[in-house]
Amino acid sequence: MLEPLIRALSNERQVIATDTLGNGDSSAPDCALEEVPPIAYFAEAHLRAIDALGIDRFDLYGSHTGANIACEIAIAHPNRVRRLVLDGVSLYSEEERADMLQNYAPGVPIDLMGSQLGWVWHFVRDVYLYWPWYKRDTAHRRDLGLPSADELHDKVVEVLKAARTYPIAYRAAIGYDKAPRLPLVKVPTLLACARSDMFMAYFERVRALMPDALGLITPGTGSADALALTAAQFAAFLDETNLPRDTQ
Repeated sequence: MLEPLIRALSNERQVIATDTLGNGDSSAPDCALEEVPPIAYFAEAHLRAIDALGIDRFDLYGSHTGANIACEIAIAHPNRVRRLVLDGVSLYSEEERADMLQNYAPGVPIDLMGSQLGWVWHFVRDVYLYWPWYKRDTAHRRDLGLPSADELHDKVVEVLKAARTYPIAYRAAIGYDKAPRLPLVKVPTLLACARSDMFMAYFERVRALMPDALGLITPGTGSADALALTAAQFAAFLDETNLPRDTQ
């Protein structure tokens, strides 16, 4: 999902994209499937990778679950994070959090009938149609539309690769209470969100917790033009030149 943005940003800088434990091609978290580990557990794993690469200071970008992880890295190591981009940050109520912990990321049944294939396809597809994906009614319908079949297929393959372990990181992100943590971020921060992002509903509330951050509503990355503009805005913030205008 982030590869187009990675390519766009890497035109003028080195971009390193580490998979979250249990997702992509990374190692599985060292915990049981039903556990809800703290986000700091994943942040420490990213830092171990950064240390192994010999990187001291760095700019940091995180989206959705990655934004939670980036937030914790910035809090724990403000001397190492030069500038921070948080793209799409949720701020669940206690009721939302409890409901999503119970329903959003269940374990995937893997059986000889291949039911996991259909389950993952509908899971990935329905995120585009409803929010949360499991509340398939008019009140929770998203006016977004589906991506191309190729794009949907690629995302399904990524989830299938992590079918046994993906719920661990998802539940850690859902269980992460950001309200007391976001104000602790002291590094220069761009708080961004695409207009089409389901987390746009939380944008102003998140901004209130980070009054020193620059706020920016972006066109996202769904088209070539939108991608180019969003990448240019992020690059301007990271380069500290022609900073994007704060979006109210």
